[in-house]
Amino acid sequence: MTEAILLVGGKGTRLRPLTVHTPKPMVPAAGVPFLTHQLARARAAGIEHIVLATSYLAEVFEPYFGDGSSLGLHLEYVTEREPLGTGGAIRNVASRLHSAPGDPVLIFNGDILTGLDIAALVDTHRTSGADVSLHLTRVEDPRAFGLVPTDDTGRVTAFLEKPQTPEEIVTDQINAGAYVFNRSVIDTIPAGRPVSVERETFPGLLADGAHLQGMVDSTYWLDLGTPQAFVRGSADLVLGRAPSPAVPGRCGDRLVLETADVATDAKLTGGTVVGPRTVIGAGARIDGSAVLEGAVIEPGAQIHDSLIGAGARIGARTVLDGAVIGDGARIGADNELRGGIRIWCDADIPAGSVRFSSDQ
Repeated sequence: MTEAILLVGGKGTRLRPLTVHTPKPMVPAAGVPFLTHQLARARAAGIEHIVLATSYLAEVFEPYFGDGSSLGLHLEYVTEREPLGTGGAIRNVASRLHSAPGDPVLIFNGDILTGLDIAALVDTHRTSGADVSLHLTRVEDPRAFGLVPTDDTGRVTAFLEKPQTPEEIVTDQINAGAYVFNRSVIDTIPAGRPVSVERETFPGLLADGAHLQGMVDSTYWLDLGTPQAFVRGSADLVLGRAPSPAVPGRCGDRLVLETADVATDAKLTGGTVVGPRTVIGAGARIDGSAVLEGAVIEPGAQIHDSLIGAGARIGARTVLDGAVIGDGARIGADNELRGGIRIWCDADIPAGSVRFSSDQ
């Protein structure tokens, strides 16, 4: 049986203030830590042993997931003392693998929400006889990504940095952050120093004549690196657009966790999730947003595409659009916060003090 390495060491700096107190994979998406969805999908694909490569806030993972038995998994944890990059992290956990040299090992990133057919990727790896296989996805605008062109058999021909000019966009295929390595390849990664698989390991293997196989799978794929993407991913899980066996309830327009107190005339739409012990006041309208544990939304507030941190309070009639509110922040009544604004944890914004439009 294939085993897996899950890379969850990143600091999640693009997601701050969500990641001030919580590592990125533990931020709740559709009511449970995002990592739960990844572990459940791996288990559904038949994977039983997963080693988590942790670094930032490493101490929170094991108390939550334990040995993994509640998910039908055997989980182990390896913490990097100094951040080692993607390749270094993979090499750092190699001693925990049970695989023989020729066996495939699945490797995936802790910040990608995807509908990837894991079994098909492993199967492609086996049938092509590759040393490493990569999940590739097609994107409309590849300028923000490294490009991975392949030949007509799917074999990778190059790894290209983010394109700077239109002429450099030779393919719309990008590295989607899930790989199958032969165990023997993992053991060739240098130990004890930072290594990037994307910039060092893969180009090096290619230069040495190794067989790197690409599998294009254009099912759902989202990099949850930014707050807006994270909110979108959570909503897509609730709506059923992104597949996960771990959503705690039926898919639909809203997900209300037990112990949430929602006023009967509050409107929750667009894949909104309200976490445990939240209070949603009368006439509040919340669309495509995530309200984390213990937050309070006062009457008449209007919230769109936003994330409200644990224990935060949003005042009456306040409007949030594309906002991220840190844990424990207090936003007074009659404020208007828009356009990617980030309010830090425990901040206090008095009533009626921030507007984008007239107060009349």
